[in-house]
Amino acid sequence: MGNKKKNLGEAELEIMQAIWNSEMPVTSNYILKELQGQRKWQLSTLMTSLSRLSDKGFISCDRSTGRNLYAPLVLETDYKAKESSHFLKKMYNNSIQNMIAALYDSREMKSSDVEELREFLDKLEEGQGQ
Repeated sequence: MGNKKKNLGEAELEIMQAIWNSEMPVTSNYILKELQGQRKWQLSTLMTSLSRLSDKGFISCDRSTGRNLYAPLVLETDYKAKESSHFLKKMYNNSIQNMIAALYDSREMKSSDVEELREFLDKLEEGQGQ
């Protein structure tokens, strides 16, 4: 597998979120049901995407029970941390301050968001002081 994992496309990310949200391995029918409000997919389309996710090393497929059970090989937190870091480097020269300034300047960030962020950072600092 290595460290050179490929990125997930939008539809693949939606599939992974359905898999990550489950406590146990899931069937393709479970995933189709979870994506109902987001995608109008046929089972064959989903199966193609699941095969791709397996080839990329994101999921495993257990066929030992007579039905395919899909489970994540990559933790959601690990994937999001890697993608967030990549996004920050690529878009904001690795500066959280630049990212927040851009969101604030474009009015994407409301004053309530600023206050929420301030409270979050205060809690982080309190936790490190112990």
